[in-house]
Amino acid sequence: MVETHVLSTSGAEIAYDVYGPLPPADGHPVLLMIGQPMDASGFRALAARFEDRTVVAYDPRGLGRSTRRDGLDTSVPATQAEDLHALIAELGAGPVDVFGSSGGAIAGLALVTAHPEDVVTLVAHEPPIIGVLPDAEAAQRAAKQFRDAYRAKGWGHGMAGFMSLGMWQGEFTDEYFAQPAPDPAMFGMPTEDDGSRDDPLLSARSVAVTDYELDVDALMAAPTRVVIGVAEETAGTFTARTSVATAERLGQEAVVFPSHHGGFLDGEFGWPGKPDEFAVVLRTVLDGGA
Repeated sequence: MVETHVLSTSGAEIAYDVYGPLPPADGHPVLLMIGQPMDASGFRALAARFEDRTVVAYDPRGLGRSTRRDGLDTSVPATQAEDLHALIAELGAGPVDVFGSSGGAIAGLALVTAHPEDVVTLVAHEPPIIGVLPDAEAAQRAAKQFRDAYRAKGWGHGMAGFMSLGMWQGEFTDEYFAQPAPDPAMFGMPTEDDGSRDDPLLSARSVAVTDYELDVDALMAAPTRVVIGVAEETAGTFTARTSVATAERLGQEAVVFPSHHGGFLDGEFGWPGKPDEFAVVLRTVLDGGA
């Protein structure tokens, strides 16, 4: 049973889904699931595996069903943190547990930094924070490369560049930049340009997400338990390296989760993970077992 609500915040209308009763009937905190640029629809499979808990998933401002009135189109973690703070207050169920995926993991870190009293446990799965990498400058150059391809040639070329970046093992060396531009057809993507340039992942709209600066002191001082997750299948690639480096900054080891970067997905989006196994590990972590 899912109920959808809309919350008015500063400059946006935030749509969110509630699975289960409010306040929670079992004594557990609400489990808030957040993504970026993914919206609430990506958490259906994972929410279904937490039927014993009240789960809330939301669409970040400007994505999915959420609209914005602020005249902007950029995704800024600090702004998302304030939207999440308002949402948690609206739920009226006290501090929550948070599972954040990818850019949502960064939004979760920003939330704990700004409002540590809102969160009991944050599980930040594969936050793509470029600044924690030893080769941050080269990683910035690699990200700019796929954004430039998107601006010049369209979605297929931009996404092929993004996939190439995501699959690269280790630091971004001269060898990486010497490669020819990837052919979208190799990834089953269109080569023609449809003229659109508003993709939230490939455009400059998400630069503030990957450019997020980790506030280690604030996170270490927070009462929140912060856990960084890494996918078992991404070892050595960009998001695995950012996850491991983020965990190291916080004086911990990243917890390994099953499958890939979106390992909690079922087959609904064409990139199935292992949602059953993923949910088991997430439940263990939330219960304090990792």
